[in-house]
Amino acid sequence: MFKFRGNEYPCCASLTMGIIGGKWKTVILFHLMEKTLRYSELRKEMPTVTERTLSLQLKALEEDGLIKRKVYTSKPPLKVEYSLTDFGKTLIPLIRSIVDWGDLVVEKYT
Repeated sequence: MFKFRGNEYPCCASLTMGIIGGKWKTVILFHLMEKTLRYSELRKEMPTVTERTLSLQLKALEEDGLIKRKVYTSKPPLKVEYSLTDFGKTLIPLIRSIVDWGDLVVEKYT
C-alpha cells in the first residue's frame, strides 16, 4: 500500500490517478503548465466546466500541493491567480505524454 496525504492506494498508478484523475484536474494542470492564470482565464479556457466543479477541482489540486493560489487584496476587485508548484511541475512530462497520446488518437484512430 502507498500513502499520500492521508489516503491509501494499492499501487503507484492508483496513487497517480487518485491525484490527477477525473475529467478536469489534468485539463487544469495542462493550462497552468506554461503560465499563471486567473480564475476567469481558466474559465475561458474550459467553457464547459461549471463554476462549482472548477472551484472544487482547484481546491483539491491546491490541497494536494500541485497548484498554488495567490490572492491580491491590495485594491478591489479581488484578484486570484493560480500556478503550478514545484511539485506540480514534476507532472509536466506526464501531462505532455497524455497530450501527445490524445493527438495520436485523433490523428490515427478517428
